[in-house]
Amino acid sequence: MSLSSGLAIALSALQASQGAEAVTANNVANANTPGYSRQVAELAPMPPETIGNVQYGAGVELTGVRSITDTLITNQIQQQQQQNGQAAAFQGAMQPVQQMFAETQGTGLEGDIGNFFNSLQQLETQPTDTPTRQAVLNAAQTMASGFNQTAAQLASQRTNADQQVLQTVAQVNSLSQQIAGVNAEIGGLPPNSSGAGQLSDQRTQLISQLSQLVQVQSVTTNSGMVNLTTVGGGALVVGGQSQALTTQVNAATGMHDVYAQGTDITTALGASAGGGELGGYIQARDQAIPQLQSQLDTLAAGLASAVNTQNQAGYTLSGAAGGNFFTPPPAGVTGAAAAFSLAISNPADIAASSDGTAGSNGNAVALANLRSQPIVAGQTPDAYYANAVSQLGTEIQNANVRQQAGAQLLAGLQNQLGAVSGVSLNEEAAHLMQYQQAYDAAAKVASTIDAMMQSAMQMVP
Repeated sequence: MSLSSGLAIALSALQASQGAEAVTANNVANANTPGYSRQVAELAPMPPETIGNVQYGAGVELTGVRSITDTLITNQIQQQQQQNGQAAAFQGAMQPVQQMFAETQGTGLEGDIGNFFNSLQQLETQPTDTPTRQAVLNAAQTMASGFNQTAAQLASQRTNADQQVLQTVAQVNSLSQQIAGVNAEIGGLPPNSSGAGQLSDQRTQLISQLSQLVQVQSVTTNSGMVNLTTVGGGALVVGGQSQALTTQVNAATGMHDVYAQGTDITTALGASAGGGELGGYIQARDQAIPQLQSQLDTLAAGLASAVNTQNQAGYTLSGAAGGNFFTPPPAGVTGAAAAFSLAISNPADIAASSDGTAGSNGNAVALANLRSQPIVAGQTPDAYYANAVSQLGTEIQNANVRQQAGAQLLAGLQNQLGAVSGVSLNEEAAHLMQYQQAYDAAAKVASTIDAMMQSAMQMVP
């Protein structure tokens, strides 16, 4: 083995140590960078040199820079982010709805219904008194307005949720484009490139943001690129290309359905426990709010029909047969709350009498007693309303519990990933010393060989 070969070995050690020091310095610089994964310099011996029957080492080379991460934990984090995103979006969309029904005693629609039946009880005691009769109409009108306003507010909240769906789809498409762009950069790098790790970290951060918005599954290809699909197998990112989600107005509901490559994935997103924010908004828009609208319509239709039937069984102040008290609800009940209105405006038309005489209060008693009868889907009006509000509260509370539990689980997973991928300054300091000592030793070897070569040259005449 020649002196020049030894010098080449020393130079390779210098270069490898210098590269490893640069990797370590980069770790230190990014110790507090969110999403950064610790990098490791991969050193390997160079192919040996054979001289005669003896093989001599040929030095060391820096073969690549590898990012330290845990794919399993990363995937678990992304799945948890999807679940947390859905719970948070559902809760955010439904909180204004809950506030509509968060009534203190005697206020809101619950209070309006109670005041209406209380006014009928007052009519029992003074069936011919015009001011008392007018008070019944006033209470009925207030109750009708309460139904109308609540129906309008629910419709408005559903429209707001639909707008959130559109905005979230736009965010999903933007992130998909960015991920595809980073994919293309990674695919264009040479193998073991030092830049691949940082680009991969950037892509992981983008996928994490995307996971909060929509349910995704990822598959890493041999080229290092990641393909992303959403529910039903709809592609979002394929290599360096992104596939945009689209929306289309549903003629039956007036809301926007979500499509992935021509396939309607709206229902699947809303039904999934991990549909991301997009799934949470769809769940609120297409399930929770319509259910409340249906319950409100059922309550309005049940009240209107029962009061109308009972009013028709009595007699007005003039002795005529009673008619409809409220405008009859629409067929099929849908829209009953929005259309709820009075059919009479004259206090004398309230059929308080049960026998046609002016002083009779038998039918007023029967009208007031409707409050304690199962006139709304087999329940009393108060019980039906209370059950609907309780069900709403339970759904939102469950979402809150899922979100809180999910946040704790997510924090635990992120800590686990940090233990694997995070930068330890003490460990990096030790590595710096190690590589510096190796560099100094290689420099001494090079200096010694250089001196030997100079001496050898001086010996030549």
